[in-house]
This record gives sequence, C-alpha cells and structure tokens, in this order.
Amino acid sequence: MTGLRANLKRCLVAMVLLSLPGVLGACTVNPATGKQSFTAFMSPEKEKEVGRLEHVKIVKQFGGVYDEDELGAYVAIVGAKLSRYAELPDLSYTFTVLNDEKVNAFALPGGYVYITRGLLALVASEAEMAGVLAHEIGHVTARHTAQRYSATMATNIGLQVLGVIGSALGAPTGTGTLASFGAQAALQSYSREQELESDMLGVRYLARAGYDTNAMTGFFHKLQAHTRLMATMEGRDGGEQHSIMSTHPLTSERITAAKQQVAMVQASGNKQGARAYDDMIDGLLFGDDPKQGIRKGRVFEHPDLGIRFEVPSGFTMLNSSTQLLARNNDGVEIIFTMANADTFLKAGDVSKYLAAIRIDGTRFSGIETLDVNGMDAATGNTRVTKNGQSRDARLVVIREDNERAYQLLFLTPPKMAASMSTDLRRTTYSFRKMTRAEREAIKPLRIRLRTVKPGDTVESISARMPIETFAVEWFELLNGKSRSTPLNPGDVVRIVAE
Repeated sequence: MTGLRANLKRCLVAMVLLSLPGVLGACTVNPATGKQSFTAFMSPEKEKEVGRLEHVKIVKQFGGVYDEDELGAYVAIVGAKLSRYAELPDLSYTFTVLNDEKVNAFALPGGYVYITRGLLALVASEAEMAGVLAHEIGHVTARHTAQRYSATMATNIGLQVLGVIGSALGAPTGTGTLASFGAQAALQSYSREQELESDMLGVRYLARAGYDTNAMTGFFHKLQAHTRLMATMEGRDGGEQHSIMSTHPLTSERITAAKQQVAMVQASGNKQGARAYDDMIDGLLFGDDPKQGIRKGRVFEHPDLGIRFEVPSGFTMLNSSTQLLARNNDGVEIIFTMANADTFLKAGDVSKYLAAIRIDGTRFSGIETLDVNGMDAATGNTRVTKNGQSRDARLVVIREDNERAYQLLFLTPPKMAASMSTDLRRTTYSFRKMTRAEREAIKPLRIRLRTVKPGDTVESISARMPIETFAVEWFELLNGKSRSTPLNPGDVVRIVAE
C-alpha cells in the first residue's frame, strides 16, 4: 500500500503541474549557457518588472547610492562595455555603486547590477572589478532568478498538492514540514551550479572585452584573504566550511574552476588598468559612513546622535546600522545599542527600564544608579550563557532625555571579571555628549594613495593608519602585499587616512 500511495501522489502532482498554462514547453534553451532551463513562471518582461520594483528597496536597504558621480559613471562605463559582449546585448543594464562597507555584489533580474564601495576598495584593478561585474551579468543572462522563482513556484504548488493528497491518503503528520525544509535547502539563494556557471560566463565576457582573464582568479584570492581577516576580527573560525543551508561553492573551488575556464577561452587582450583604477578610488570612503557612527582607533563617535566613547586597548570594533560590537582575544565583548524606545517611555526612568528588561531570559539584579558625565544612568548584572559558555553580563543604561537612552552591555568570562573591571568602567565613564564643534569636525576614513619613501616598510606605513588593530593586515589586503615584501621608493600604495 505504501508504494501505491507514493506513486499516486507523484502522478497527481505531475498532472496538476502539467495542466497549468505555460508549463508545457516552458523548458527553453538559454543562449548564454546553451542549456535547457525551466522558467515557466517568470517571463523576460516579468524579470524587468521585478528588477524595476525591487531596485528602490535594494538601494534603501544597502545604504543608498554612493555619492560620487565620477566613480559611479566609471563603473557604469565598464559594465556597459561588458554587457555588449553578453548574450542579451539589447537588455538595458543599470549599474549601481552602493554606499555599503561590506564586500558584496549581486544582480536583480532585468539587468540591475550592484557593487558595494567595500568591494571597490578591495579589488586591485579595473580588470578585477570587471570580473565581478561580468559574473553578475552572467546571472542575468543565464536567467538564474527566473529559474529559482519558477522552481520555487512549482515546488510550492507540488507541496500544496502533497498536503491535500497526504491528508486524504493518511500521510503522517510533519510530512509538509520536511518537504518545506527540502525545498528551502534546494532553493536558497543561487545554487552551487549557478554560481559556477556565472563564473564561467564572467570569464567569457572578460575575454571578449579584452581584459586579462586571470583577474577573475586574482579577485577570488583577495576574497579568500578578506574572509579570513573578517573571521579573525570577529573571533570566528576562518576556514572554508559549509552549513547545511549553504549552497554556494567554496572560494577555493571557484578558483580552481575559474582557472580551468581561463585556460579554455580565447582572450582578445590582457588589459589590467591598475593605475587608472587606483586613481579612481583615491578618496573612496572606507569603513563607516558618519550616518552610522565612525570608528577611529579605540574611539567610537556618532555625529548624528552626538555621543562618543572609548573601548579598551586591544579591542576590535565591528559596526552596523543597529549596534557596535567590540571584542578582544580573551572573549570579552562590549555591545552598544539604543534602548528600546517604547519600553523606555513606558518605564519612565533608567532604573525601572533596567528592572523591566531581560537578557537570555533572566532579569538584572543589583541595580544601582550612576551619573555618567551629567547623564542619569543605571547599571545591573546577571549571568548568561553564550555559545555554551558562561558570561558575566553587566548592562549600563544612560539616559539622554525623556525619549532616548543608550545601552552598553559588557559580557565577560567569569575568570576575566576582576582583571577587566577597571578598563570596562573607564569605557562607561568615557561615554559623553559631543560638542557641536566636535560633531562638525568628524571626518570619515578614506582610501588614499601614498608614494613610498626610502625606509618605509609595511609595518611603518600601517602604524600611521588610524586603525587600532589589524592595521598591517588591512594594508596587506588593500595592496596585495605581505609584511615580508620590501617596498620600493616611488611605488604607489593604498593607505587608510582621513
């Protein structure tokens, strides 16, 4: 009986799918890949509409368009050159530089291609940037989004049918959940095969446009180095690993595949454009946008909020739109966030707010009031578990006015509590309001070009950059050099400066 039920389910699902208008004959040969692909539920016209509607949301989500017209025009010119050699040359492409420090690039259907300023700081040349853009154009020409969407629609319809049939045929409870998990695992983001396919197309477009095709693998090596540095800064394992939900290929696998593609294509040129590219990104915003606060050495300043504080020596700060995280190598963490506005207003003062909130399911105890540079504050402590390990948690809530308050959460391994006490108290009492002159004087960090002088080394130049930790590693990454590499007087290098 079990086999009969299974066969009946499959037959009924197939009948429902095949009866849908447009599904029959919906597998077409893609001109870019030469393969048949299932795109029944998203036509080329629908792709353009989706891209147009989602473009505004993407720009808002990723910090807006980077406000540098010359750089934006440069990226658009390179992108347009590549798109002429793609299999959909009549498609109107839009290339956008996003004001986001993270290293990222992606594409929407309909020809919308995005690259972040964080990625532009990392690539070494116009050819490497072109490789990134060519990869994203590959996603568009291969119609990967249409494939994903159509497969999702077909899967969802199948799951709905299975739910109805399963109920009628007495399927055990939970069948739908397991099927949903399988669909999610299969359809999350681009698949491994689609990513490698876009790499293949990217190499093809690079070759047709006259760029050095080795630039693709050059960028992948930088991507590997950046991933390792970010993992080290965030206290994570920097090895290449997959979770069960990860479908992207390892960067090392992409390097191997790209090398194979480079060997197969017939290049029409070997353009690099390194010096022209350096000149174009001289002055590029690096790291934080002042709208989200600025990290300089051990100091965090937020001109819009008008506050500043200082973390202890040896801490690395990681900034985002919702919080600032600082940590050291001993597992001590400092997390700065805004207090929940609704809860704070309801509580009425800092002590009542602190008593009302929970962390890790526990309330704070030992609550006492403080004065932090003229601002009312309160502090309390508790014990939490993070990543399977106990942490002493102390929260300091600082009131600016009746509607706004700030939080400094200190998480410390119990064995480090005594030795870190003084440093963490200094961080608390370094928290203060900024003067108008201080707020107006804030300048973000930028990529600058510098000429190497006699006696300069990687270490000596890095030491002058306003980065508290990992300055040498950032210099190495931005310049593709190691600390053991001698610098030649007259060479031009990238540094981070105001």
